[in-house]
Amino acid sequence: MMGKNGLRNWKGRKMNAAGYVDEATSWAKKTVCRESRGPGDYANAMRRIADRYGIPFSALWRLHYKKPKSVMTEIYFALQEAYEAERQRQLKLLKNENKTTAETCGASHNSVLAATALVDSENEQGDAE
Repeated sequence: MMGKNGLRNWKGRKMNAAGYVDEATSWAKKTVCRESRGPGDYANAMRRIADRYGIPFSALWRLHYKKPKSVMTEIYFALQEAYEAERQRQLKLLKNENKTTAETCGASHNSVLAATALVDSENEQGDAE
């Protein structure tokens, strides 16, 4: 029997409707923050994310400013895909930046070592999920 407590998220954990909303809200905020170019660009970043991934702008806005009681399945999975795509895009940018820094400063430079450790930990987290 499927009740509200019997739902499972994509990781296999039991969650109720509020848990799905919280997870979607987290993905939306992190994705928009990664896309934002600075103060004053937040709404424009939401529009770019909405256009790029086919998520309604109104859904992103509601998840940021007026938390809904539930989230539609299509929006939930679109946000999941958008979050992962942005995460991978940022990791790729960091790898390229790290490569350039390693060529300039040397592979033993503190910033290169820290960025390499971050990329490795993110890759391990992505594999665990």
